[in-house]
Amino acid sequence: MNSMPPDPALHQTSLRADDGKEDGRIEPPRETERRERGRRSIARLVGFLAVAIVAGLVSFGLWTKSSRNAEADAAMQARVNATPTVRIAIVKEDTTPRTIELTGNMTAFDSATLFARATGYISVRHADIGTKLKKGDVLAIIAAPDLDQQLVQAKAQLVQFQAAVQQAEANADLGRVTDQRTSRLVAQGWSSAQQGDTDRLTLAARTAAVAVAKANVTAQEAAVSRLQQLTEFERITAPFDGVVTSRLVDVGSLVTADAASGTPLFSMARTDVLRVQAFVPQSATFGIKDGDAATITVSELPGKTFTGHVARNAEALSAGTRTLLMEVDVDNKDGVLSAGLYSIVHLAVRRPNPVIIIPSQAVIFNKDGLRVAVVSDGGKIELRKIEIEQDNGANVEVRSGLKSGDKIILSPPANVSDGMSVKTA
Repeated sequence: MNSMPPDPALHQTSLRADDGKEDGRIEPPRETERRERGRRSIARLVGFLAVAIVAGLVSFGLWTKSSRNAEADAAMQARVNATPTVRIAIVKEDTTPRTIELTGNMTAFDSATLFARATGYISVRHADIGTKLKKGDVLAIIAAPDLDQQLVQAKAQLVQFQAAVQQAEANADLGRVTDQRTSRLVAQGWSSAQQGDTDRLTLAARTAAVAVAKANVTAQEAAVSRLQQLTEFERITAPFDGVVTSRLVDVGSLVTADAASGTPLFSMARTDVLRVQAFVPQSATFGIKDGDAATITVSELPGKTFTGHVARNAEALSAGTRTLLMEVDVDNKDGVLSAGLYSIVHLAVRRPNPVIIIPSQAVIFNKDGLRVAVVSDGGKIELRKIEIEQDNGANVEVRSGLKSGDKIILSPPANVSDGMSVKTA
């Protein structure tokens, strides 16, 4: 069977049915292709325009940033190339003594703890803490009947020994007379030689007995004197002018006189003059001598200063701290100060060598160490290394690196360098 050829009109209608207008009319194929190419051209043109606009904006931004960077670089370079203006100070050597402050501890000039030297009971007490006494004033009385009886007995024995001396001397006199008589009779032949020897040796024995009796008297007198001194210790007296700082007994307390475990009774301190102890560092020991003036301050007494002088020192530094113990005597007759106070000692220390004092703000500290910027007469900077002897906070004392008349920069700029030109304010 022969198939029928397709109808061209029907084929075109089926291929382009979607491209018809709303009124159902079908356009020719060439018109459709032409419109499609037009749309694509317009889209490409819009894309090109958008890309061109974006590229223009980016180029404008880059140009603006580049201009600003160039202006900033120019300004920075101008600042770098500009000659900065700095403040300077002219240094000079200082030979005046420097003042140091040391912590001090006030102690009594004399202090003592009074112990019992007689065993007994406290019968009378005249002093209490805070009582001011003169040397020799009685603080308390110890009742020691045993000691009193020992003294009475020792005195009686002394009388016995003294009588024994008289008896021995009488016997010696009798022996001497007998020996003299017997010796004459023996010479005349009226007495035997044996009797003469007996009388002679009897005299010698009686003479020795006199010496023994006198020695007993001497020993007993020493015992009586010792007991008398011990009985004097029944009266507890002040060893110096001062004040009672502690009372450890009361009336009726039993006290014991023993070298190892004696009973403490009172403590006294002399406070009309106070010792202020301070430890001087090694760096200042060569600038302080006995007799130097000192000023004492106490934080609890603002506005008041007390004067004294260096009275003594240990003459040797402590091996552990390398400090020298020093004492300043302060007059305290008015009693304002008290022993045990914490104080500040102000001392003027002589300088062994002149130093240069500069403000701390002139010191440059970095990886190269401590330096200062010195301005020459031509306005050029020279960075010098320095050695610091003392840092006082607001200023420092320079041992080496500077000389009198140098011009140093205060608060030098961060970019300071050797050979840099500056102008001085």
